[in-house]
Amino acid sequence: MAIRTGADTVVRAVPTRRQQLRGAIDNGLLRPGPDHTYADGDDSTWIEVDWPSMTRRVTVDGREVNVVDTGGSTQPTSSAGTGGQPAMVFVHGLGGAWQNWLLNIPAFMGSHRVIAPDLPGFGESPMPREEISIKGYARILDGLLDQLGVESAVLVGNSMGGFVAAELALSFATRVERLVLVSAAGLSIENYAREPLLVGARVWAGTATWLGARGRSVVTRPRMRRIGMQLLVRYPEKLSPQLTFELARGAGTPGFVPALKALLSYGFRDQLSRIEVPTLVVWGRNDMLVPRGDAREYVGLIGDNARREMFEDTGHLAMVERPTRFNRLLEAFASGAHEPETGVEGVNN
Repeated sequence: MAIRTGADTVVRAVPTRRQQLRGAIDNGLLRPGPDHTYADGDDSTWIEVDWPSMTRRVTVDGREVNVVDTGGSTQPTSSAGTGGQPAMVFVHGLGGAWQNWLLNIPAFMGSHRVIAPDLPGFGESPMPREEISIKGYARILDGLLDQLGVESAVLVGNSMGGFVAAELALSFATRVERLVLVSAAGLSIENYAREPLLVGARVWAGTATWLGARGRSVVTRPRMRRIGMQLLVRYPEKLSPQLTFELARGAGTPGFVPALKALLSYGFRDQLSRIEVPTLVVWGRNDMLVPRGDAREYVGLIGDNARREMFEDTGHLAMVERPTRFNRLLEAFASGAHEPETGVEGVNN
């Protein structure tokens, strides 16, 4: 199925098998080698943070949600940082946890109140009371922000987290001041065959549990990091063992397969035009999990208030693979810049 997004541009919403194979070869095998800006995060920025002092359990819908909250205020506010900056909420993806944002939270915690939850069924948050659904996750986020006294915030979501953040902007519009979708799920996945994906997910969940149990022995070896994370990042061997270990914490959690079912059973493309807040769509050009054509499609469906930024030679986790670039782009966008990529090296529209 093709979608026309401009006078001369046609993007396939669902890649053909030949395109998928070509993409796997280009993104998985034909790798030119990372440049100096790849994996340029400084581990000391997050290793030295006192995370336990900012981590707590908040009861939402009768279940506890594990959340990192750098502000800790319970007074209603739309901005809990210095200079009236809006609060920021980071939402991880399928198989992830709040640790997916370790290279980003420290960059903003001095100027913004930053909130990063484990979605129910992932990380340290138990399964929700009801069956996992995208709408249910959005409702839980709304309830969490209510409990934390945050009236509105900049929502930043990766993969499934982008799907959930966009749903929050649709179902609870006043909660979202600005929206950032990082390789967001929710479009092409609705056309994939359900049963093969679920079978593969169960196999992956079992493998991830096995790998997680042997975490440190796996992540210390660059070749094993590449085998374990090639689908997620462009150059897994360049990530530090410490960071890779933290990223692997979300593997094998009970919410993985139910959340994938939720991804496959809900679509919202016909509603995206109702998102009226400024929206930034960030994608890695070599994403092996969500087709890069989805970035252009998100922008086309949302409208003129959305803009697309492509990261060259980057996979599914732009915020992990190129944290300096990502943080500069996010800082400019959150501050209201109309063209946040101005002056940011390596970003293309």
